[in-house]
Amino acid sequence: MDTTDISYAVADAVAWITIERPEVKNAFRPETVDELVAAFRAAWADRSVAACVLSGANGTFCSGGDQSGRDAGGYGDRPGIGLDMAGLHGVIRGIPKPVIAMVDGYAIGGGNVLATICDLTIASDRAVFGQVGPRMGSVDPGFGTAYLARVVGEKKAREMWYLCRRYSAAEALAMGLVNKVVPAAELRGEVEAWCREIAAMSPTAIQLAKLSFNADTDQIHGTSELGFAALEMYYAGPEGEEGRRAFAEKRRPDFARFRR
Repeated sequence: MDTTDISYAVADAVAWITIERPEVKNAFRPETVDELVAAFRAAWADRSVAACVLSGANGTFCSGGDQSGRDAGGYGDRPGIGLDMAGLHGVIRGIPKPVIAMVDGYAIGGGNVLATICDLTIASDRAVFGQVGPRMGSVDPGFGTAYLARVVGEKKAREMWYLCRRYSAAEALAMGLVNKVVPAAELRGEVEAWCREIAAMSPTAIQLAKLSFNADTDQIHGTSELGFAALEMYYAGPEGEEGRRAFAEKRRPDFARFRR
């Protein structure tokens, strides 16, 4: 694949998809999202691939949307908010092969959402998880909220979004956000071991299992489409703009005047 923001490689029945923007803690911009979608579609079409691994370069998983590319209308000059997050979330859920999030370092904001949506999540002991949207005038009105509640429970999901705290790998394991935590030096080997186990299984049985798991939460797709349309209007309004400007100016946002 010809890419600028990610790398894609297939080896031993595994598609390794890595965000390669370490200068911004692997935050994604529109091009990053498009390349991720294309990579998952390539893995979908490749019959040699039994599992996919999503990771980030240089000790960071993903820090969410690149705020330096966000203006009052969203990211860039594309339709909607400028990021095809619905497409990315959809292809991770839709690909008939397990997707493992290999999380080292920060999985924050949209990065935490990606780790949540993946079928399995294996983290290093130095991984950090959390949401930041309400702190900077944003939110994930779909899988990042509704599906997160299915994974960790309503109370914990609301805590994560309302308070924007950060959680250690051990805390993430305790709440069910990750499947296993290992020392950072062992992370790649552990993920490879899980992939070998998956590759030995019946691919049709795995596909049917994934479809069955997804069926219970597929209605979130509709909520997500509606939510991102609302998010576009939110970004264009004064409250969303205050969050964006405060982040750019490295100050605490003043949201008090927007309370109803």
